[in-house]
Amino acid sequence: MSGFEAEKAELEQEMVVVSKMMQQSIYENAHVALDQTEYQKHYDGLTERFGKAKARLEKVAAAISDKTTRQATIENFLKELQTLDGIITEFDPMLWVSLVDFITVNSKDDVRVTFKDSTEIQA
Repeated sequence: MSGFEAEKAELEQEMVVVSKMMQQSIYENAHVALDQTEYQKHYDGLTERFGKAKARLEKVAAAISDKTTRQATIENFLKELQTLDGIITEFDPMLWVSLVDFITVNSKDDVRVTFKDSTEIQA
């Protein structure tokens, strides 16, 4: 399990725990006479704790998704490279799409090709 996946699991567990604490707090407030100012302060603290865990979980999930997408792109890039047999003699649109991420034209003398593995060459 990667660091992000472990953190994701911890954050999900934190959210479950805090959610149960919030439910318990609501139940207790409904069944026992409590100082409402203290109750609200406690509940707001739990809500804030839950919100922080949720926000971090969203960032971690996005990072995991980004890494997964990047890994798949690089694997596809490498697979395409392995299928090449020697020098390419003619333009192949499928090869182009599978290998090139984007081209940057700074001037007629400065054209850069960026491949899907983030390698950049000046053409």
